[in-house]
Amino acid sequence: MTGFTIAERKIGLDSPPFVIAEMSGNHNQSLERALAIVDAAAVSGAHALKIQTYTADTMTLDLDTNEFFIADPKSLWQGTSLYKLYQQAYTPWEWHQPIFERCQEKGMIGFSTPFDDTSVDFLESLNVPCYKIASFENTDLPLIRKVAATGKPIIISTGMASVAELDETVRAAREAGCRDLVLLKCTSTYPATPENSNVRTVPHLRQLFDCEVGLSDHTMGVGGAVAAVALGASVVEKHFTLSRADGGVDSAFSLEPAELRQLVDETHRAWQSLGAVCYGVTEAEKKSLAFRRSLYVVADMQVGDIFSVENVRAIRPGLGLATKYKELILGKKAVCEIKRGTALSWDLLN
Repeated sequence: MTGFTIAERKIGLDSPPFVIAEMSGNHNQSLERALAIVDAAAVSGAHALKIQTYTADTMTLDLDTNEFFIADPKSLWQGTSLYKLYQQAYTPWEWHQPIFERCQEKGMIGFSTPFDDTSVDFLESLNVPCYKIASFENTDLPLIRKVAATGKPIIISTGMASVAELDETVRAAREAGCRDLVLLKCTSTYPATPENSNVRTVPHLRQLFDCEVGLSDHTMGVGGAVAAVALGASVVEKHFTLSRADGGVDSAFSLEPAELRQLVDETHRAWQSLGAVCYGVTEAEKKSLAFRRSLYVVADMQVGDIFSVENVRAIRPGLGLATKYKELILGKKAVCEIKRGTALSWDLLN
């Protein structure tokens, strides 16, 4: 089995799925709410909580024309500029330490997605245990090299990336010092539909790049994540909020606490159910053998009586001869008196 650890948590096929709750901008510019999201994620069973490290100025220009303005009527963020969107969504850098400290208090791993060199340097000053690269940055090779040079595990979302682009990304990460890598299958639409999720890509990613794989999931519900775990995902990431009704830049495709608990439980059950290729009776099933049908004498018989369909039937429990022997039994003679309800055995006939 492959695998590695992040802050003493094992990541790999032989461990339960690593579930990451993504806060993103769902704090709605309230530190109190951000800490409440951490608490709710912990209660819901998440293993890690992730934030994002950037400012509007490190992301884009303060313009509201042309390509800097979101005009697409189908976008959740239609009618605002990129700059204003990132101003609304960013997590103030002075919040990072209290958020990470609350994660540690609650037994979760806290980490972040950096978007430029300054954010990597800042996160290094906080000694984060790992890094996430977002889909939109998965072709930013200088950023990936910067993160890889820390020597810490990297989780990379693969949204929109071709195989050739991912090959460049993985090579850049490996050559710059990354030893522990996770690639997350991701569909970069918000929300995503199950039809566009293509989770069959999960085992293909593992085969192509010989690393841990998972799913960054923007669909509603937990079905896609469960399917991904069945196909070999060892990491699952979902956006998380206290309540979608509270609004926020990412609330529309975020899980609520009860749903996050369901995600944790059902992906764990999916992983448990995989087991190994197995046929025959397991130790746990041995007592259930009694509920198979077997051959029983169903009418009192005397010495010399002929076994027939009137006095032999296939019934439960399974303590008699196997039903496959019924045709061999019929026509044979009883060698002794046999009471109704006796399980047939070879020593009762000749």
